[in-house]
Amino acid sequence: MRSHHAIFLCIFATVIVGCAKLKQESAVLIESYSAKEIYDIGEDKLNKNRPEEAAEYFGEIERLYPYSEWAKRGLIMQAFSFHKAVDYPNSRSAAQRYIDFYPATEDAAYAQYILALSYYDQIGEVGRDQGITFKALQELRVLIERYPDSKYAVESKAKFDLAFDYLAAKEMTVGRYYLQKGYYTAAVKRFRVVVQDFRDTAQTPEALYRLIEAYLSLGLKAEAQSAGAVLAKQYEGSDWYKDSLILLSGNGLKPEAAGDNWLTTIYRQMIKGQWL
Repeated sequence: MRSHHAIFLCIFATVIVGCAKLKQESAVLIESYSAKEIYDIGEDKLNKNRPEEAAEYFGEIERLYPYSEWAKRGLIMQAFSFHKAVDYPNSRSAAQRYIDFYPATEDAAYAQYILALSYYDQIGEVGRDQGITFKALQELRVLIERYPDSKYAVESKAKFDLAFDYLAAKEMTVGRYYLQKGYYTAAVKRFRVVVQDFRDTAQTPEALYRLIEAYLSLGLKAEAQSAGAVLAKQYEGSDWYKDSLILLSGNGLKPEAAGDNWLTTIYRQMIKGQWL
């Protein structure tokens, strides 16, 4: 057994030394290549669906041929490769370096797009933490405002709207939970955020209906009626408005801006065309 163990250790050590030597020889060999040759190897790795290796080769161009045209091209491809490898931190880092070094080039918009995607593609994985979603919105907005004529602007606007709606939907999920548990004041706070901060999303009509439910449960009839008035004014054709009529009439009420509350303020803004 000891003899076999010694043989195994010897073989293992030989393999380790051999790998280290091979890696060293590979590093020496890569330095003899031109920038274009290294770039072509990186593209070949991408075509073979080995993006991690591709990113390494594209990075070598920046190291060996800094500030060259190939280094510029290699940097944007490195950002793309890291993103394809689902290595979002490194993708983000490479994209940001490109924007910092080459802000006026045509690919700067694409670098910003990759930067935004490095956050956007993680939105479904963040659970209750919305920091990633906010970062995605921030970087998408930068692209839309800084590169409005780029071919990525239209798609970025669509992704911005989806991310914005996602935030509103998360608020609705928490609000419904509080409403179901009877925590009506906490529920009102969540639905109010949707109505005030996410009013141009698809979540707003339901938020107004849920406000009617919560306010009626709290005995705040004027606020419930005002929520119904906003629904009537802005979303009269929606099912949520039809359901609100049933709910309000069942309590002897109707949609109208009643009393002096935040919803009547919104209603008056709508009359003046200032809300949406």
